[in-house]
Amino acid sequence: MAAPSSASRQVVRGVRLASQDPTLGELRRADVLIEGDRIAAIETDLGPVDAEEIPGADRIMLPGFVDTHRHTWQSLIRHVSTDWTLPQYFSGVRGVLGKAYQPEDMYAANLLGMLDALDAGITTVVDWSHNNNTPEHADAAIQAVFDAGIRCTWGYGNSNDEWLPVSDIPQSRDVVRIAKQWFDSPDQLVSLALAPRGPQFATKDVTLEDFALARELDIPVTVHVGDGAWGRDKPVVWMRKHGLADARTTYVHCNMLADEEFDIIAETGGAVSIAPELEMHMGHGRLAALRARDRGIPVSLSIDVCTSVGGDMFSAMRAVLAGSRYLLNVAALDAHESVDPLPLTALEVLQFATQGGATAAWRGEEIGSVTVGKKADLILLRTDTYGMAPLNYVAGAVVESGNPQLVDTVWVDGRVVKRDGVLVYHDFHRVRDLAAAARDRVLERAGVDDPGTWQPAVYAAPDGE
Repeated sequence: MAAPSSASRQVVRGVRLASQDPTLGELRRADVLIEGDRIAAIETDLGPVDAEEIPGADRIMLPGFVDTHRHTWQSLIRHVSTDWTLPQYFSGVRGVLGKAYQPEDMYAANLLGMLDALDAGITTVVDWSHNNNTPEHADAAIQAVFDAGIRCTWGYGNSNDEWLPVSDIPQSRDVVRIAKQWFDSPDQLVSLALAPRGPQFATKDVTLEDFALARELDIPVTVHVGDGAWGRDKPVVWMRKHGLADARTTYVHCNMLADEEFDIIAETGGAVSIAPELEMHMGHGRLAALRARDRGIPVSLSIDVCTSVGGDMFSAMRAVLAGSRYLLNVAALDAHESVDPLPLTALEVLQFATQGGATAAWRGEEIGSVTVGKKADLILLRTDTYGMAPLNYVAGAVVESGNPQLVDTVWVDGRVVKRDGVLVYHDFHRVRDLAAAARDRVLERAGVDDPGTWQPAVYAAPDGE
């Protein structure tokens, strides 16, 4: 793969700008100047500029989407669990498939998944990498992220066997080597976080050791809490009691959390990451977006497991908008009341997918909005299609009619990585063939003949848990 290169100066002319910057708002026509890796100027008309000219007519410019929780290694086995429950997911993916991966399969999966994200306008991913069965598995996964050319917070999340709940296996210290070998520069696109099992999926003693390791390495934490039956026991209350709830923690899912747990997250400066489509599919509980938002907690969106759902942010935005409204509308009907105004708007959801995501990924100062001085992580969406014309309400159009096929141009760190609807530094056929071969190897090792009809047994925790 050729290394991406950036034009030193580019100007996008006459674009419809949905900046997600509250001081700038939306501009019906804007010129946006990119210099190196930064947004240098935004005006309604910049006049003559010595730069590569990029037409912005019939396009919406947005900050790149941010996915704050994706198990990218599962891209090889996408859609196999579309009709599974959450306990079946643990049985099938954890009990059977995860341990069948070899390092070359991790590479193929992560490369495919990261390019899937870029193709859909997601410029930053928090990669929840929790199948690091050997040091070589972890190295292969990280190498694929670098090769993809995406911005990423790579979350070290243990090995497959360490994730079978409830685990008493101590955290591997291979992450210490990983931090030194791969993450020695603060200026690179890929940074490091810890994705520990947390108090739901590991014993309390192991959880304390996991968080201590994150603090030893001075890296942030992303942790599952409140998802399904495992999340009923007030994990965030326990975390605060033991000094683990802080502003460098992003809480994933949060469906079954009690009100006092949302209060704790707000008081300690944390953020939340919700995976609305997946959570409704697998029975995680009611969506947490409104309870978090109403307390001023930064809300972000994620794909989670592409074994069950698609990998684009448009679907996630639609899911959280419809699902949040549905919960309140049904409650109001049952109480013979009406809902007015609606509890969540498309504008807010677009914020969740951009600036909210940047904040939850610990990058809120550098990405998440089209703001002068911020990194040039940007996308252009086509509006010259039957489903987008005529353009009336930008947020409504993006959320309700947006899809990956509308993503015309993508910048990461000022580099054009997708142009005219095509990723420019990767050959699709090569990546597809690499992934298909890896998929075949994994299924053969796992003894799964037809992943489309396979229904794993429901996972049961070991006796005594």
